[in-house]
Amino acid sequence: MAENKTKEAEVAVEATEAKATQAPVVSEAQANPEKFLKEFDWHNYEEGIEQVEDTKLEEFEKLVSENFVDTLDDQVVEGTVIAITDRDAIIDINAKSEGVISLNEFRYNPDLKVGDKVEVLIDVREDATGQLVLSHRKARVIKAWDRVNNAHDTGEIVNGFVKCRTKGGMIVDVFGIEAFLPGSQIDVKPIRDYDQYVNKTMEFKVVKINHEFKNIVVSHKALIEADIEEQKKEIIGQLEKGQVLEGVVKNITSYGVFIDLGGVDGLVHITDLSWSRINHPNEIVELDQKLNVVILDFDEDKSRIQLGLKQLSKHPWEALAEDVKVGDKVKGKVVVIADYGAFIEVADGVEGLVHVSEMSWSTHLRSAQDFVSVGDEIDAVILTLDREDRKMSLGIKQLTPDPWTDITSKYPVGSKHTGIVRNFTNFGVFVELEEGIDGLIYISDLSWTKKVKHPSEFCNVGDKLDVVVLELDVEGRKLSLGHKQTTENPWDKYETEFALESVHKAAISEIVDKGATIEFNEDIVAFVPQRHLEKEDGSKLKKGEEAEFKIIEFNKEFKRVVASHTAVFREEEAKIVKQAVRKAEAQAAEAKPTLGDANDALQALKDKMDGKK
Repeated sequence: MAENKTKEAEVAVEATEAKATQAPVVSEAQANPEKFLKEFDWHNYEEGIEQVEDTKLEEFEKLVSENFVDTLDDQVVEGTVIAITDRDAIIDINAKSEGVISLNEFRYNPDLKVGDKVEVLIDVREDATGQLVLSHRKARVIKAWDRVNNAHDTGEIVNGFVKCRTKGGMIVDVFGIEAFLPGSQIDVKPIRDYDQYVNKTMEFKVVKINHEFKNIVVSHKALIEADIEEQKKEIIGQLEKGQVLEGVVKNITSYGVFIDLGGVDGLVHITDLSWSRINHPNEIVELDQKLNVVILDFDEDKSRIQLGLKQLSKHPWEALAEDVKVGDKVKGKVVVIADYGAFIEVADGVEGLVHVSEMSWSTHLRSAQDFVSVGDEIDAVILTLDREDRKMSLGIKQLTPDPWTDITSKYPVGSKHTGIVRNFTNFGVFVELEEGIDGLIYISDLSWTKKVKHPSEFCNVGDKLDVVVLELDVEGRKLSLGHKQTTENPWDKYETEFALESVHKAAISEIVDKGATIEFNEDIVAFVPQRHLEKEDGSKLKKGEEAEFKIIEFNKEFKRVVASHTAVFREEEAKIVKQAVRKAEAQAAEAKPTLGDANDALQALKDKMDGKK
C-alpha cells in the first residue's frame, strides 16, 4: 500500500505542476453550483473514502497485471538502469517500485550508464520500508555458473579478466566468478614474468569444473595449441635436411638450446652452436632471441628435430691462412685441459693439442695442469698440421733450447754434480740434474758397503744426491750416474787390512745355516763355514764366543769375506812340525843315519802332522 501512496503522491505533484503551467480551469462546482451540491455524495465525504466503480477497479487491475512483473524472491530478472547517483544505481525491473543497488557491485564495469540492461536477483520484494531489494552481484554469480558450465560443455571461448597473481598461476574473473589459471596453461612457452598478464583481458577455455568445491580451471594455452597444431602439421610436412628456418629460443639447458620453429621444437646441441669451444649455451644465445638454424636431422615421425647454428657460417679451418705451416710460432688460449695435454685455441674454432710430453724437456711425465691453466694465453710452436683432417699438434718446450744439445760439455764422464731424486724403480733411482736432464743410478752404485734391496731403503723422492757421471749416451739421451763413486771405496783399504792369511780377533755374531757370521767392523761381515768353526779341542765355537780367525777368501768386487778359526791353530801346529823336521834333519845329517832311519823319522812327522796317532 505504501507503494500505491507513493505513486499517487507523484501523480498529484505532476498534476499540480501541470496546472501551474496551464491557463486557469473552471471546475464543475464553480460552473454549476446547484447541480454539484445536488449530486454530491455526502456519505463518502463523511467516511473519507471515495467509492470507485467496479468497472474502474477491474480496469485498474488489468493495467497492473499487464505492466508490472510478478516478482518472486531469489529470481533473476533483467532490469534497466534509470538513474545513477554517487553511490547507487536505480534499477527498474517493471515492478511496483524500483530497486537500489550499490555501485560497488558494478566495479567491473566502470562504463555503466543510464539505459543499460543488467541482470539482478530479487532478494526481497519489499523490506520494512516497502523498498524492493535487488543484487546484481548475486545475479552475476548465478548466471555465470550457468554460462561457465555451458562453456565447458560446448568448448566455447570465454573472455576473462586477470585479477592478480597467485601461487602457481593467476586468478581470472570469468563472468564474475574467480577461476584459476595455472602457470603452465598461460602459454606454450615458459613464462618468466607473470606480472605482465595482470589487469589484462584475455581469451580462455574452461578445462575443468569442480562443482563440489566450486572451483574452475581455465587455460589460454589450449587456444594457442589448437592454432599451433595446424601450423605444426604444415611445418612438419615441409621439413627437409639442410633447410634453413627462423626460430625463437624457447629454452636453454646445459646441453643445448630448444628452438621454437612455429609450433615445432628443435634442439641445437651445444656442439652445434659454435665452431669455438664453449662452456654453456648462454654464451652464444639468450631467451626469446630470433635466429636462423639449419635442419641437420630428424626421426621418422619428425618429432625430434636436430638443428645446427654453426653450420650456417664457414668452418674456421677453411679460413685459416695458407701461409701457416709447421715450425711457426703461434699464440693461443688454453680452452680445455686433460690428463694427456691441453687444447689451445689459436684462432676462432681452430684448436691444437699440446701433449704433456711437449710441455717440458723433462722425461718425467706430469699432469698438464702442472704447466698451464684454462684461460692462459701462451706461445707454442706448430709441430704437425693436417688441414684435411683439421688437426694440429703444438709444442711449448720447443720455445726453449734442448738441454741435450751441449750435454757433453756440461756433463762429461767423471764430472760430479748434485741432483734431485724424482722416481724409484726396482733396479735404481732416477735423478734430475736439470729440467730435461735425468740420469739413472743403478742400485749397485748407491753404496760401497750397504747391500740395498730397494732404493727406497737408501733415499726418498725429493732428496738431493751427489752423483758422478759414469756413462753418457747422447743419441739415446741416456745418462748413467753413480752415487757411491763420490766417495773413496773403503774396500780398497780393506783389501790390504784384511789380506789373505791375515788373522783377526772377533766374536761369533750369528749361527746361520752352514756356518756362522762375524763382524770385523760396520762394513765387513765375514762368513765362517761349519767345518772352520772347530776349535783345537775338537768342539765348535758358539754364538758370542770370541776367537781368532784367519782370512781364507777376500773378494772386493762381490764384498765377500770368508774366515776360518781352525786354520789358525792348525797352521801353528804345522809350523812346529816344520821346525821339528828341520831339527831332525840337522841331527840326522850330523849322525849320518841310514836312509831307512831317515825315512822312518819323516814318516812319523808326517803322520803327526796329519793328526794320526
